Amino acid sequence: MDFMGDRATLLETGRFVPRQAEGAAGVENTVGAAGATAAGGPTEGADAETEARHRRAADTGDVASMSVLGALLLRRGDLDAAETYLRAATAAGDRAAANNLGVLLHQRGYTEEAAGWWRVAAVAGSAAAAHALGRHYREQGDEPAAEYWLRLSAEQGHALGAYALADLLEHRSDVGSERWLRAAAEQGHREASYRLARGLERRARQAARTGNAVHAVIAGRRDGARDGSASGVREVPSGAVPGAAADAGQSLLAEAAQWYRQAAARGHRRAALHLGAILESRGELKEAGRWYLTSAEDGEARAACALGFLLRDAGDEESAAVWWLRAAQDGDGNAANALGALHAARGEQQTAERWYRAAMDAGDVNGAYNLGLLCAAQDRTAQAEQWYRRAAYAGHREAANALAVLLLQAGDPTGAEPWFSKAAEAGSVDAAFNLGILHAGRDDDRTALVWYERAAAAGHTEAALQVGIACLRDGDEQAAERHLRCAAGGGSAEAAFRLATVLDARQPPPGAPALGETQPEKTECEQWYERAAEQGHRRAQVRVGMLAAGRGDMTDAARWYREAAEAGSRNGAFNLGLLLAREGSEREAALWWSRAAQAGHGRAALRLALLAARRGELTEGQRWCARAVELGPSEVTERAAALREALHQELTA
Repeated sequence: MDFMGDRATLLETGRFVPRQAEGAAGVENTVGAAGATAAGGPTEGADAETEARHRRAADTGDVASMSVLGALLLRRGDLDAAETYLRAATAAGDRAAANNLGVLLHQRGYTEEAAGWWRVAAVAGSAAAAHALGRHYREQGDEPAAEYWLRLSAEQGHALGAYALADLLEHRSDVGSERWLRAAAEQGHREASYRLARGLERRARQAARTGNAVHAVIAGRRDGARDGSASGVREVPSGAVPGAAADAGQSLLAEAAQWYRQAAARGHRRAALHLGAILESRGELKEAGRWYLTSAEDGEARAACALGFLLRDAGDEESAAVWWLRAAQDGDGNAANALGALHAARGEQQTAERWYRAAMDAGDVNGAYNLGLLCAAQDRTAQAEQWYRRAAYAGHREAANALAVLLLQAGDPTGAEPWFSKAAEAGSVDAAFNLGILHAGRDDDRTALVWYERAAAAGHTEAALQVGIACLRDGDEQAAERHLRCAAGGGSAEAAFRLATVLDARQPPPGAPALGETQPEKTECEQWYERAAEQGHRRAQVRVGMLAAGRGDMTDAARWYREAAEAGSRNGAFNLGLLLAREGSEREAALWWSRAAQAGHGRAALRLALLAARRGELTEGQRWCARAVELGPSEVTERAAALREALHQELTA
């Protein structure tokens, strides 16, 4: 590691308050050193006159001018002339000259002699020389000596010394590193600001996990799976309550954003990237986009990729593609995946495959997974398996799950199970759920429930439904309700229906409303029935229709019965027939009863038998009676048998 700064920023004159420069090992500028502001030496005009004035004074023995002139010549690269003046000034006891002589000797490769002069200057009180000496010892592997001199420099307020000390302490995992990073950052050190922000962000991520908070800070914007999507997030005292942990995490994250902003404003492109990510997570998309753009224009491929996602989400796919292309050409596999997904969505399969391969070549395992998805969508099963295997062996958990599904579909459950297990252990929620299905298919309900519970705990909707059903089966209604609520909230119509039935069973039967009494508001139970019904759950639609009919709202009841019937519900068809018959539409009622009876509804068959008997269609009535006897239930069977006998007697009379 090169711990020394560049040639132009190691100079020191030592007479006035230092102006610290980014990356410098030790700089103390004076009025006399005004010409030493650029690596090429003094500027035209006034700077040339300043140099000439110092040269005249130095030639007459002025020590300060010797020191300043030596610094100017060193900055220009005229080492021979600089050395003459610096040695003369050093011999006269000039501290800055001793430091700069050390710089000169270091450039020439005389590191031990350079360290000797830095020691002279540091002992005389030069913070810049102490910093340079500390970095020298660190290069030599002498960490105790390095820490001594860097701490001496840092304690004198030298930003670069503070930063180098922080770097040394961080290398040793010493918690004291943050103090010195902060000291350097407060003096405007760009890299210190960035690294301080990174440390704060890591702690915020840990605090968020401790408090079960869901505050993610993006390190690259998406995880590159199907659409080239990646993310990132952050320590609180142990024993803190979750709310306090979340608050601590947000406070740390806000401070991190401030330091990122300071570094980004000074041209740090990675700081701009991370600042953009934090702003995006807060919903401040316009400002996030500005920082992504700043970082991307400075050559940060991840920022270009993130900007592409921001533009895509805003509906500007063409501009997104431009930035993804730029990032992909710079070797960003995430952007290559995004381009692949974009072309795949347009039906440009060959181009999509080319970009997925580019992502894979860039070291992004998502490229192989996406190639598997692409091949699977085209029924190229053998190739899909090949790519899934490649990604799965590289540790891609969703590829392992997809490979297992492929093997299961091919009739190889034995081969599928290890991949499901590998994916589930790596954190794939879908794989955990699939393991539950696999074990349930083997009638191993106990093991299946273990995997369902694991998937449900991670938010898998269908797994939560299965756990809820298992709890109902075991008589644990409270646990069942909890899991069914999770599944219903996640969009499961079946869970919403089952939750409604649980709540429904707790309600007392409604009494007849008193005359003039207003209709009560819908219960939570009915709301869940309606949610399931709106999602197309046929049994829920029938139940909502019954509840509407119970309120006297026959129009709403008919609507729900019809929706259920048209979706294939025999109960819906039967109930719709009842409503139509009451309204005098027996012909249409018969059509729905016929549909219900053909689907196995015994009561519908009995209704058709009665209808035929009233019309005098005795043979037709007998046929429907026979169907009702066959379908049941018992009370229908008895009535249908009696009616069939009566019709038979009528026909044979």
